[in-house]
Amino acid sequence: MARSDEAIPFFTLPNWATAAAQCGFNIEPVFREVGIEMDLLQLDRSNVRLSQLAQAMDLCVARSVGQHFPFVLGETFAFDYLPEITTFLNTSSTLREAFRVFVWVRALINPMLNVRLEEQAGQARLLLEIVGDVAGPSPYFIESVFATTLKFARAMLGGRAHFERLQLAYPEPSYAARFPSFFGTPVEFDQANNALVFESVLLDVPLGGAFPALHQQSEQLVERRLTRLLKKAGIVADIERAFSADPQLFTRGLNGMATALGLHPRTLQRRLREAGQNYADVQAQLRFRMASEWLQQAALDLETISERLGFSDRRSFTRAFSRWAGTSPSEFRRRTP
Repeated sequence: MARSDEAIPFFTLPNWATAAAQCGFNIEPVFREVGIEMDLLQLDRSNVRLSQLAQAMDLCVARSVGQHFPFVLGETFAFDYLPEITTFLNTSSTLREAFRVFVWVRALINPMLNVRLEEQAGQARLLLEIVGDVAGPSPYFIESVFATTLKFARAMLGGRAHFERLQLAYPEPSYAARFPSFFGTPVEFDQANNALVFESVLLDVPLGGAFPALHQQSEQLVERRLTRLLKKAGIVADIERAFSADPQLFTRGLNGMATALGLHPRTLQRRLREAGQNYADVQAQLRFRMASEWLQQAALDLETISERLGFSDRRSFTRAFSRWAGTSPSEFRRRTP
């Protein structure tokens, strides 16, 4: 769970400045007021607390002239400091493949954002929830994420992009009249979830920019960046090293990991909470990364990989991997040169 005092990389600083300029105000006084440091020369080392982001968003909304800041932030968003993610998106073969980016967005940009894809009876729903104890106007972050998602999805699909509706799990706000024209799709408030709803067939429409070799290279660059971040993450890095040294720990739960690290289980839980993490999320992220690596080794069959990762059977592994990657392990392996 993300905590309000958790510090995260602030790669999106330039995006906030761009959106503020388009909304008619200077972002510098806002950042100074909430204590956000501004240093583009060392952006890879810049951090911001989630509580500061929430405060900054509130101030930006109040200072915007004639526009709704979350909409503009989402529409102007670009992975300026993460070009490998831009390349990954632009070279994806399908929208389903491109949606894997949400796994990285949570790790690299904002742990508050949890996005998952559900499909049923020919209909797809991209579900978004804000997780953690961050106080503030979380609907604003939801609006920004959906604005960015629609921007990239429409750019990749071109004229084939058609989304049925946008569902939002909060009451209709005072600025509700701006939603239909901005998002270009019907918007429903007071729904059970925050979700972008569309036909499942859109997920597998072939994209014109597909470039498998470049796509794989960009994915490897993103994974390297994740590895560097994890090395700085204290207890998370300790857990990663333990799993890498002994994958059997995937079968032994939190207690087994605590023993391997020489900690009491309650101590491990406390240290994870202090890092703004929970054991299940860390384990899932590492399972996905290790599965992706092992699937590139032709000598390892799916049964062996699922067993190594502590799944009860191959079907359980397939379901989990499909949820993480947006494609099955077999299809992922076929696409990997």
